[in-house]
Amino acid sequence: MSSQEIPWWQHGIVYQIYPRSFQDSNGDGVGDLPGIIERLDYIKQLGVEAVWLSPIYPSPMADFGYDVSDYTDIHPLFGSMADFDRLLTETHRRGLKLILDLVPNHTSDQHPWFLESRKDRDNPKRDWYFWRDPAPDGGPPNNWLSCFGGPAWTFDERTGQYYLHQFAREQPELNYRNPEVLAAMQDVMRFWLERGIDGFRVDVIEFILKDAELRDEPPNPDWDGVDPHGQLKHIHTRNLPGVHDLIREMRKVVDDYPDRVMIGEVFLFDEVIVDYYGAGGDGCHLPFNFRLIYREWGASSVREAVRSYEAALGPEHWPNWVLGNHDQHRIATRVGFEQARVAMLLLLTLRGTPTVYYGDEIGMEDVPIPFERMQDPAALNQPGVAHIFGRDPQRTPMQWSSEANAGFCAPGATPWLPLADDFAQRNVAVQERDPDSLLHLFRRTVVLRNREPSLHRGDYRELPLGEADVQVLAYLREAPGARRFLVLLNFASQPRQLELGAVADSARVVVASHGGREGPVDLATLHLQADEGLVLALD
Repeated sequence: MSSQEIPWWQHGIVYQIYPRSFQDSNGDGVGDLPGIIERLDYIKQLGVEAVWLSPIYPSPMADFGYDVSDYTDIHPLFGSMADFDRLLTETHRRGLKLILDLVPNHTSDQHPWFLESRKDRDNPKRDWYFWRDPAPDGGPPNNWLSCFGGPAWTFDERTGQYYLHQFAREQPELNYRNPEVLAAMQDVMRFWLERGIDGFRVDVIEFILKDAELRDEPPNPDWDGVDPHGQLKHIHTRNLPGVHDLIREMRKVVDDYPDRVMIGEVFLFDEVIVDYYGAGGDGCHLPFNFRLIYREWGASSVREAVRSYEAALGPEHWPNWVLGNHDQHRIATRVGFEQARVAMLLLLTLRGTPTVYYGDEIGMEDVPIPFERMQDPAALNQPGVAHIFGRDPQRTPMQWSSEANAGFCAPGATPWLPLADDFAQRNVAVQERDPDSLLHLFRRTVVLRNREPSLHRGDYRELPLGEADVQVLAYLREAPGARRFLVLLNFASQPRQLELGAVADSARVVVASHGGREGPVDLATLHLQADEGLVLALD
């Protein structure tokens, strides 16, 4: 099968943009749609297949767009619907796809649906949300907790009941046990699909169905005492069996439009995540796989993560891998800048669809944000652990150049979040001039991946290394009739000597994490430098 015969979302790479932080075009310090249009040629040069935008809908911005007040328009902060249509046209003109965030679990408390629901207990939309009487002691109806700290219930003085929110109190939960809610969300999906988008990334898709009886959740005996939300086992608010019926109905809408994709945000692993592909492929095309984010960074740990995920997948399932996004600390912060090169080679050479978070291709790191500059509700609602759970550090402006404000916004503007101290040294313009930069490593690897069938659709085969297994991950990528590749990744800061003469008669380095290694190598006495990754073509 040629690359043209497999779906684009299997062949290519997804590039996530956090719109507030990518490019400001009007000097207000916040990124926008015209700014993204300005940078489309850069995105095209990366060699990715699709752009995924975090929410751009009208919103009071209590959770920076994940509290939607109108699902079928554009927030003026980002531009207009005309700007969106131009972005879609320009994206497609460059052969790129455009994926939008869909936020079906909750709305803003300013959404017309919730405003109607809040008017009185008899309102026709009352049952579109979760409204319940207080407990006998006057407190919340049950013990459910918000992911952003505190109870998952807020009392409404006007109607004398509590409403449910698993995130900020400004994000009331929709009730999908009412079929009218699903029908309304399907209409939202059709609106954007008709406009021409190429798919959706669906926010917290495992949360959208709640226990019909709203039963208390049991204590978590393994709670580490750090994250307040973790003190309960969330068996009545996440991953309920009926959620797959809802996902199946959403997938039907996507399938009515050719060549579209549905990606689900799922914080589950291996055998459980496989359920989100659906029965016979009627669930998500790609349930996001976050396993590498939550694993300890090391050869043995990563090897086991890949092994268990691959073993759980059926022949009809297509894998995917994620190393960072707007909710997770940046990969260069988690593993260090040198290992970030190894991580990028891993992400781009494993079997499956990679998703890359903006700025990771240049090794951007988390930016320390003083509490008075923090804006994320996950931090502000939990000041005692704000430095742990705040997500502002990984959402800072893209570092384009050494100019004022890193080229993100005009020199006289104030970026909505502080810039990194090292932006003058770590930016796109500087790395463009350095052939050994992470940016050029990214591009070289993507070019190879896109060109070689073994790398974009071939099988994955783990290669045992004996004693070196604890520090080096080795695997083969191979497809029938295509050139084979051996990937070697050193997770340690010490060099390793490998004996791989039995793998192939000859080999040539085609991509190296650091310069100067391209060309023929002797597999029988292969020297792997500290923090080095190699992709070798086998003859």
